[in-house]
Amino acid sequence: MKEKFKRNLRAFADNGVNLVLISLLTGIFAGIVVTFYNILASIGEETSVSLYSLLRDNPAFIPLLFVGLAAGALVIGTFVRFVPMIRGSGIPQIEGAARGIIRFKWYVTMCSMFAASLACVFMGLSAGAEGPSLEIGGCAGEAVGVLLKRNRMTRRLQIASGSSAGLAVAFNAPVTGLVFAMEEAFRSFSPQVFICAALSVVAALFTRNAIRPPLGYGVGYTFDTFIFPHEFSFVYCLWVIPAAIIVALLGVGFYYAVFSSKKLFKKISFLKGAGKYLIPFLLAGAFGLITVYAMGGGHSFIEAIGTLGTGNIDLERVFGISVIATLILVVLFKFLAGVMAMGCGVPCGVFIPMLAVGAGIGAIISLLFQKMGMSPAFSDYLVIICMSVFFTTIVKAPITGIVMVFELTGQFTNFLPALLGIAIGYLISMLFKTEAIYEKNLEGFIADEKIYENFKKIQVSVTVRHGSKADGTSIRSIIWPTNGLVVQVIDADGKVNVPDGETVLHCGETVVFECETDSEEELTEYLYSVVGKPEK
Repeated sequence: MKEKFKRNLRAFADNGVNLVLISLLTGIFAGIVVTFYNILASIGEETSVSLYSLLRDNPAFIPLLFVGLAAGALVIGTFVRFVPMIRGSGIPQIEGAARGIIRFKWYVTMCSMFAASLACVFMGLSAGAEGPSLEIGGCAGEAVGVLLKRNRMTRRLQIASGSSAGLAVAFNAPVTGLVFAMEEAFRSFSPQVFICAALSVVAALFTRNAIRPPLGYGVGYTFDTFIFPHEFSFVYCLWVIPAAIIVALLGVGFYYAVFSSKKLFKKISFLKGAGKYLIPFLLAGAFGLITVYAMGGGHSFIEAIGTLGTGNIDLERVFGISVIATLILVVLFKFLAGVMAMGCGVPCGVFIPMLAVGAGIGAIISLLFQKMGMSPAFSDYLVIICMSVFFTTIVKAPITGIVMVFELTGQFTNFLPALLGIAIGYLISMLFKTEAIYEKNLEGFIADEKIYENFKKIQVSVTVRHGSKADGTSIRSIIWPTNGLVVQVIDADGKVNVPDGETVLHCGETVVFECETDSEEELTEYLYSVVGKPEK
């Protein structure tokens, strides 16, 4: 009995306490790096806005801007060629790493994405900090796992935890970060993923909120110019339905535009592919000279179209044109910039720019619906719903979209209209057979880097040890190696069983695992981390 108690205590320490401490370390490290990254990104956005304003007042120097952008484009393009992990927002790559598909050096990826994405912000591109924040957070998780010499399974958990912490810090939205990690990164609601990600998010946000005030930065909600109506009206749903349909259709258009542009950019081989980066960079320069709202992630634009419940949008107009015309122009610029950035693979975030496009479309629809009789009190809520619908249609992460509505505004009223709009967006994406855009980009990255080229299908048999992670755990609750499946469970009496996700594993049973991998040795070591190593 005493020996059994010691084994159980040792298993609890290995599977519980150690994982808790590592997750907290991941959160602290991610919180420090991502907080400073976001502060620098906000400084970069302010600097680029000031520079472009100066150039508009002194047009003789505009050619120098485009020379600088061209040089920057070639440098960034060359950089991305040597460090493919930073291509695009980095979200698909870090998702692949969290699932065990992609291997990377955390210090190379972290430093490269930190520098390259900040350079894009400083040059005035429509670049958000949220995507890079997620990848930088994932690198922090990998760093903790590697430096503490943890096994592959623990490192995967920390990559996902660091990613959720990075996104949470960027948005100051803990639940959004947590849900996105489970819904997107792991596509699993495993208790292990939840606990590790939750602890990392908490540690990261405590770290963020300890750093920002002494440096003169606030810690409040991301958007505070939106006010939701306090009294719910079923009539409002009649306005939400057509708005959601329009936004979802435009989201589908964005999705197909991105992958059409990818095909076109692949045909450009100028300077070994670095030349293709000239297009989004020079285009961004032209957009930035026309309106400051085309620059940066889009925080200022989204804030500007919030009306505090009045329905009157006070927006800096472009060339003195009407508010609706200005909104259309900004949305068009953001739409094209997002398509170009994702299609080309510019190392910058498109998470917030996507939200800005959705919010801008919602603002246009709101103004039109007010002329048709919609109460101005509903305008802010319609904008936020449209923002989430656009995001959900493209990313296909509806739970994240629902949570985001409330966390980014700090208001938690009238849940039903948001749920209705997001459901419509998701159904329309299914109707047009679109895939989750980050998932599709991950598939493209794997194909481009030929990651599966040396993979072969093998079977490995391992025995469940007492006190291991697998002992007494259902198959669906275990984080197994990617591209694999438990095909048989053989009990102690030799009886062969075909398992399903609900099958609970017990000490003494043999698990037959089939997987496509390029390293049988690494696969076996991973399985030992799940079922326990055999005694020597």
